[in-house]
Amino acid sequence: MIYFLIILAFILFCILLYTFVLVKPKKHNSYNKNLLCNYAHRGLHSDNIPENSLAAFGAAIQNGYGIELDVQLSKDGVVMVFHDYTLNRMTGVEKKLSDLSADELQKLHLNDTNQPIPAFRQVLELVDGKVPLLVELKGENLDTALCEKVAELLYDYKGDYCIESFNPLLIKAIKKYLPNVFCGQLFTNVCRDKKKHSVLNIVLTFMALNFIAKPNFIAFNQTDRNALPVILTTKLFKAPKFVWTINNKDDFDTALKNNEYAIFEKIAA
Repeated sequence: MIYFLIILAFILFCILLYTFVLVKPKKHNSYNKNLLCNYAHRGLHSDNIPENSLAAFGAAIQNGYGIELDVQLSKDGVVMVFHDYTLNRMTGVEKKLSDLSADELQKLHLNDTNQPIPAFRQVLELVDGKVPLLVELKGENLDTALCEKVAELLYDYKGDYCIESFNPLLIKAIKKYLPNVFCGQLFTNVCRDKKKHSVLNIVLTFMALNFIAKPNFIAFNQTDRNALPVILTTKLFKAPKFVWTINNKDDFDTALKNNEYAIFEKIAA
């Protein structure tokens, strides 16, 4: 009986540790409520307007939509706006974005249009506070150099912005430079998506590194709306909910019904 009680106590301890320490988000009491809105995923892109382009961001501004975008560093340390780590899908170049300098990257064109890969500085100049920004920090390793570069560009930016990442280390690092920034943990079932049950993938799938990131909101894949970590963070701890990627009216209506802020594309929200 004593061994059973010890095991039961240990299981209860693990449940409490996970729920109230590891996965618990951090409440943010002073964020700008303008950030709680719907965001055009990689700008308001279409068949003729490529994602993460100045044209897509201009279209979002014209329609009054917040803008979600992705940032990562060029070879020479310039913050560029681009989603994939490799260039081939959007430019046909079989290299990583980090293999080329900013000048080399801006000579490439997105999806055979006249739109180059924009620098983050250019996007900030274009948006100029007209609509809120949701900035995703890209990075799959321990390198957090991107955070300081992004923060340098945002120090004097007067518009509304929030930041998110799949990488908890990047969320923690950006707060070193922007301590009052409204930050979110991006969530998906990593084991399912990567088809691999490694220790890291399991930990990320359970959102068990929130104690490092201390996110203020959760941005989740809509297929994972009812995942345990999402329920704990958004229902038990009341973290604001962002959902991606919404691409039809039914899904948008579901997000609206659930008080979720949609990261959308291909629909008028």
